[in-house]
Amino acid sequence: MNMTKRALALATPLALAVSLTACDDNNSAAPPPTSAPAPTPAPPPAPAPTPTPTPTGMTGTVDVSRCLQQEVAPGVTVANLVVPDTLTLDFSAPAGFPNGRLVSDPVANVTEAVILLDLTATTTSGAQQTALSFQQVPVDVPANDVAYANGSTTMSGGYPWLGAAQGTPPRALSTGTRFNFRSQPETSYVRVDRMGMPAVATALIGTNQKLPYNDANPAIDAQGRFVGELTSELTKIHAGLRDDLISSGFKPCSTVS
Repeated sequence: MNMTKRALALATPLALAVSLTACDDNNSAAPPPTSAPAPTPAPPPAPAPTPTPTPTGMTGTVDVSRCLQQEVAPGVTVANLVVPDTLTLDFSAPAGFPNGRLVSDPVANVTEAVILLDLTATTTSGAQQTALSFQQVPVDVPANDVAYANGSTTMSGGYPWLGAAQGTPPRALSTGTRFNFRSQPETSYVRVDRMGMPAVATALIGTNQKLPYNDANPAIDAQGRFVGELTSELTKIHAGLRDDLISSGFKPCSTVS
């Protein structure tokens, strides 16, 4: 009787162990721990908006209307000089560009100055800006490479402004008997370029409008056909050169907004 009770006592925990093993489907490893969910990251802060830069001498929308309206002579604006594209002579005023041209007139420099510079302002060095401001910058050729007929390499000696023939040795003088002058009527010729005012057809008329511009005439200019083109091209020039003018000490006639 005692042996039976002892056998039953030992059999009970053994059976329980076998029962638990069977329930575990032969997998004696402990179940993996359940990981806690990762916290949701906080959203990054919104970037601060980039402030709009304050327009300076080199940024912003360029406006050249002031350039076109500034006077280069009493009652004569830049717009008057280029529209229509003609050379006007005032016999009551001194001769010289833009009232006609003298041979020694620096017409290209003057034209560039009046369309780029504020003629009422001063440079950073305190000099008054004028139509001759660019002429006073020492970048031009100082003299001709050969002497004129008067023996000078500059135009200060006066007419005739005819230099010696180029070449080594120079070409011999001739009597001109082989010249063949054309005698066709004016209607036989075709205009290929307009040069009423220097640099207008060259610099202020874009490539797509050069042929229509050269085919037109001052009467069409006066109707305002090319005013938009002139303004657009001058705006492009100022947009590209404003920073160079300012860094060189000049004040452009254009403004920015």
